[in-house]
Amino acid sequence: MHIMEGFLDPIWCVIWFVIAAPFVILGAKKIIELIRDHPEHKMTIALSGAFIFLLSSLKLPSVTGSSSHPTGTGFSVVLYGVCATSFLATIVLIFQALLLAHGGLTTLGANVFSMGVAGPAAGLGVWLLLRKSTDNIPICLLFATLVADLFTYVVTAFQMTLNHGQSIDAFVDFLTNYAATQVPLAIIEGILFFLFAIFLMSNKPEVFDIAAGNAKSEEPEAEAEA
Repeated sequence: MHIMEGFLDPIWCVIWFVIAAPFVILGAKKIIELIRDHPEHKMTIALSGAFIFLLSSLKLPSVTGSSSHPTGTGFSVVLYGVCATSFLATIVLIFQALLLAHGGLTTLGANVFSMGVAGPAAGLGVWLLLRKSTDNIPICLLFATLVADLFTYVVTAFQMTLNHGQSIDAFVDFLTNYAATQVPLAIIEGILFFLFAIFLMSNKPEVFDIAAGNAKSEEPEAEAEA
């Protein structure tokens, strides 16, 4: 979903940057406080960021001016919330734009909003909804990850539509083009995190003690962060 450098009009670059910036600033504050107050979370935070970087770097050609790939944000958002995830995603997107020619700096705000804010927020909503009805964490993470991935691309299609065409037909065209590659990728990503959650539940279940919607959570405010 990385929208390439120079593909959006300057006005939309500014608008999406302004919308995304507060989430990133709050996320940076939360990550700093979390590492300071709970240094034991350093490895999990690093792992969350690594998932985002590795999976979002596996790009496939898609809509002109963009690409398809997993997003890797599901694990981060259920543990640390939307704002923290947006901060991690921003670091990844800047690195990819500067060193991998993936995305761009002018489109950073749009990419952060779709991959770091909107997609994770949708995934967190699904996670919280499912956690009310089941204790099966792997299943909850599967669907949270899948929805976070797919909704990221719905928002990207919307962003592309606003910049090019501004019509329902254009929006449907963007969604259809994304769907061919993104639906299979989202399913694969969901299965990957499902298996990872099974591994964690067998070997280190305490990782999910801080997850949103968990009664044991050390960060109860994360539940409302979306």
